[in-house]
Amino acid sequence: MDILTDLEKRGLINQITDEEGLRKHLNEKQVTLYCGFDPTGDSLHIGHLVPALLLKRFQEAGHRPIALVGGGTGMIGDPSGRSTERQLNSAEVVLGYSEKLSNQLAKLLNFDEGENAAVARNNHEWLSQMTVIDFLRDTGKHFGINYMLAKDSVESRIESGISFTEFSYMILQALDFQQLNAKESCTLQIGGSDQWGNITAGLEYIRRSAAGEKEVEAYGLTMPLITKADGSKFGKTAGGAIWLDPEKTTPYEFYQFWINADDRDVIQFLKYFTFLSHEDIAELEKEVEAQPEKRMAQRRLAEEMTRLIHDEEALKQAERISEALFSGDIKALSGNEIEQGFKDVPAYHSEEKQPALIELLVTAGISSSKRQAREDINNGAIYINGDRNQDLKHIINETDRIEDQFTIIRRGKKKYFLIRYV
Repeated sequence: MDILTDLEKRGLINQITDEEGLRKHLNEKQVTLYCGFDPTGDSLHIGHLVPALLLKRFQEAGHRPIALVGGGTGMIGDPSGRSTERQLNSAEVVLGYSEKLSNQLAKLLNFDEGENAAVARNNHEWLSQMTVIDFLRDTGKHFGINYMLAKDSVESRIESGISFTEFSYMILQALDFQQLNAKESCTLQIGGSDQWGNITAGLEYIRRSAAGEKEVEAYGLTMPLITKADGSKFGKTAGGAIWLDPEKTTPYEFYQFWINADDRDVIQFLKYFTFLSHEDIAELEKEVEAQPEKRMAQRRLAEEMTRLIHDEEALKQAERISEALFSGDIKALSGNEIEQGFKDVPAYHSEEKQPALIELLVTAGISSSKRQAREDINNGAIYINGDRNQDLKHIINETDRIEDQFTIIRRGKKKYFLIRYV
C-alpha cells in the first residue's frame, strides 16, 4: 500500500494541493518533506503527535523527513487557530524550549545514518541573519496585502485585532519552505488543517521567487483537526494538556489517558496514532462491538502509545500501577510508582515517622475528629497500603512505610491519601 492510500484509510488527510501530482511524485522518488514545530512551551503535547508521527510514517515509507523547530518563528507567534495575540517570550526562553522540543522529536524519528535519515533544522538559522531591508525587498515584495487578508488565519482576526508581528508570520513560514526547498530539496510541507493558508503561501513564494529560473515541484498536505465524540477538546483533561515530557505528564497518567478513550473514539485513535496494520485495527474494532466491557482496543492503544513515547519499562510500570490500584495491593509498588499513581490525591507531610494511627488520621485530615477516627477504624474503613487495619492502638512502623518514604491510607472504597515522611 502506498503512503497516501495508507493515510487516506487512516483518515489522516484533510487537504492536498495536488493529490495526483503528489502521488506520482512520491511513487517516483524519495521525497524530502518537513513539518514545523514552534517552541511555545517546554514540551510537545499529544496534539503535536499527529504531525510528528506523520513524519515518521513518511520516513518508514522511505522518504526523508525534516523536523523544523521554529526558533525564529517561535519568537513571533502564529495567529492560526487563535482569537488573541500570543505572549512573546524572550530569546533565552525560546532557545531553551527549542532544545527540549528537538530532543523529543529525536526520540520519534530516526536521525541515524541512512539514505532517509531524518534531519533537524531550526529556522532561527536563516531568519536571524536577515535584515529588515532584506526581508522587505527580497521576500515581502512577493506577497500582496489582499492575498494575505484573504487567508483564514488573518481574516478571522481582523475584527478582534491582529498586530503586524503576527500578520507577518505567514511570510516567515513561507520563507521556511522556500529555504528548505532551496537548501534541502524539500518538496512537501505537512501540517494541521489550520496551517493550510501558511502552507499555500509557501508554495506561492517558492514559485514566485524561482520564476524564470526553473520549474519548481512542491506540494502541501494537511491533517484534519482531531475532535472527540463527546465534543471536548482532544488532548485535554481536567488537569490540563497531556505532555510528552514525563516530568509534566507521568507515564502512568499518559497510559491512563489512552486507556480511558471513549469506545466511540478508540478505533479512530488507533488509526491516527499507532502503526498497527489496518487488519489488526479491524479486529480490534470487532472486539469493541462484541465485548466493549473488556476494553481490548483501549488497552492496545495505551500499550502502543506508552511504549512509543516512553519505553517498554515505562509501559510495564504504568501497567503495574494500574493493576495495584485495581487489586488494592499497594505494597507491590515502588516509591517512584507511588509518586506516579498517587500524584493527584490529597497529600500530608509528616515529620513524625511513627505516629499513632488515630492521631495521623486526624492531623492528615482523613478523619474529622478522634471520635470519627476510632469509628472509621472499628468499622473497617481504614486501609494501610491496601490492608485493612482495625487496631485502635496501631502505631505506624517501618513495615507501613514504602521505601521509608510513603504510606497510602484509604478511607472507604475510593478515598486515597498519601502520607509523605519528611
